[in-house]
Amino acid sequence: MDKRRAKRIIAGYKAEITFEDKTYDGVIENLSASGASLTIRDQEKDLNFTLGETLKLQFEIQPGEMLSLNCTIKWFTKSPALGRINSIGVQIQDPNWEECKSFL
Repeated sequence: MDKRRAKRIIAGYKAEITFEDKTYDGVIENLSASGASLTIRDQEKDLNFTLGETLKLQFEIQPGEMLSLNCTIKWFTKSPALGRINSIGVQIQDPNWEECKSFL
């Protein structure tokens, strides 16, 4: 039984995460009205997140239409082999998701 508060969709969107003035490539693994789970690709070993910090998440919802969301870091995991953050969970802060979710 899934105890999540919001229904999730499997996304697969290519994404950019901007954190502390640096941009990282990633893939949105799943997406809901309240948040997203992402895999981060090719990043610096010293990338460190703190729960509650803010980042910008951008991705193309349709050809030529970008969505930019301010998000709060809710969780992250590190790859044991490389010591690098490889996935992150975020809570969407703004813009109001109700205005943006028409593409789902």
